[in-house]
Amino acid sequence: MLAQQKQELNALFQAALAPIVAGTDLTPNVVLERPRDPSHGDVACNIAMQLAKPLKTNPRELATRLVAALMEQAGAQGLVESAEVAGPGFINLRVAAGAKQSVVRTVLEQGAAFGRGTSGNGHHAIIEFVSANPTGPLHVGHGRQAALGDALSSLFESQGHDVTREFYYNDAGVQIATLATSVQARARGFKPGDAEWPESAYNGDYIAEIAADFLAKKTVSASDGAPATGSGDVEDIESIRRFAVTYLRNEQDQDLQAFGVKFDNYYLESSLYADGKVEAAVQALVDAGVTYELDGALWLKTTDYGDDKDRVMRKSDGGYTYFVPDVAYHIQKFRRGFDQAINIQGSDHHGTIARVRAGLQAVNIGIPQGYPDYVLHKMVTVMKNGEEVKISKRAGSYVTVRDLIEWSGNGDITRGRDAVRFFLISRKADTEFVFDVDVALATGEENPVYYVQYAHARICSALANWGGDEAQLANADLSLLTTAHEAGLLAKLASYPEVLQRAKSELGPHQVAFYLRELAGELHSYYFAHKWLLDDDEALKKARLALALATRQVLRNGLALIGVSAPTKMERAPTEVQE
Repeated sequence: MLAQQKQELNALFQAALAPIVAGTDLTPNVVLERPRDPSHGDVACNIAMQLAKPLKTNPRELATRLVAALMEQAGAQGLVESAEVAGPGFINLRVAAGAKQSVVRTVLEQGAAFGRGTSGNGHHAIIEFVSANPTGPLHVGHGRQAALGDALSSLFESQGHDVTREFYYNDAGVQIATLATSVQARARGFKPGDAEWPESAYNGDYIAEIAADFLAKKTVSASDGAPATGSGDVEDIESIRRFAVTYLRNEQDQDLQAFGVKFDNYYLESSLYADGKVEAAVQALVDAGVTYELDGALWLKTTDYGDDKDRVMRKSDGGYTYFVPDVAYHIQKFRRGFDQAINIQGSDHHGTIARVRAGLQAVNIGIPQGYPDYVLHKMVTVMKNGEEVKISKRAGSYVTVRDLIEWSGNGDITRGRDAVRFFLISRKADTEFVFDVDVALATGEENPVYYVQYAHARICSALANWGGDEAQLANADLSLLTTAHEAGLLAKLASYPEVLQRAKSELGPHQVAFYLRELAGELHSYYFAHKWLLDDDEALKKARLALALATRQVLRNGLALIGVSAPTKMERAPTEVQE
């Protein structure tokens, strides 16, 4: 059922209820749900059971009155086919065939806008994801963050939110120092295994590449920063650090470009210290009276805000613990005007949630409870040729996003990107995921992205074989769409806007991937069950092609939202859906 139809049906219930609740202080909350058993109808409502007790009446009798009052209204004509009372007082309704079929015309009229909403109008959301240390190439965990974060950003935009995609660079701390000493060791001619090689150094081949370019005095630039030129001086550790960080930021930019992900803003952790934001946050907490000194350290009373124990903010050596700059950073997010902040991070960040939120509440500047929201994802295991792949030679200790794209596309970057992006959001973020490269390369139903894309290509092929003007299909006689397969496809199309709304509110872009897989399945089944290009029934042919055209539009909309292409031709049909 379309959102507009649901609103109309809700209004019919409210009108039927008005005389019943008149003179009381009751405000009925009508909830319309889809019955678990399709044989019970299209819509179920339990409002009679909710109101029976305060109205001191029998719920079944109340439901009978409501059904009669609802069906008498002019607005029910053409929308409700029938309504009946079931069990102790449930109201089950069947939507009129014409109302169901109208989704085709709605999709064709709205096109790329179908599924979009306005609930987020006037709201500003910042979604932070990837946020890798600039100490190496992006690994598959960063890839999962990129796929989740970009899809979630698109979901929020689809519902009217003003969205900022932000990459937070952890460019301060011990890992950056390790990067610099690793490059310095390579620049001096040492390699992993040598006695002079630092024990904590990074061992990947990329360290040798950075060192070689530094010695060659090359210039590199990140997308949002000043260029850095290698001085060639192996004793100048600060020059090495600056060059190495810029070099890897540029490489990460290239990885993200290959992945089809763009950020609106890059925020440097180092700027929080340089601009005094960390000190200011700590002072604000001290001034708020929520800190205390113990054993030479400064502690935050996080137990006052639900944490299991108080946390050290400033250690006895004067250094800050890692959650303190996070508090400062999120204060800045709030002050920048973002009423909703969402962080996409690995599940190893779970322990920071309570203390960051505690710090934000303790500073007492009006930040709402539960700010920011978190989407925590679990690890990705990569399989190839039936074996787990753990190491990339270039990265040294992990599989990179670039590796995965190249392997999954067999040299075709677009195909690889499509597979990786679809696969990495195809499960709930908090579940571990096995990425099987062999499946990503398959041209069968076991490859979900190929299966969905082929549904789109199959429709394109059918329309090309027809050779008519697609604009004519807007006037097709949709009342001819009466088979069970057509009813299933119509219902699936109508549910798309609701899927987007739910996926956004639950921060679950995987629901879009689930939906697309189900929609593709409905399409493939319909294709084999009923001939579209009929020779003896022009009206029915156009009706079925109109339904196919609407399905193509929704497939295209959903794929675009998760950053996956919608090809018009495929090399061959999946095994299970051969023509």
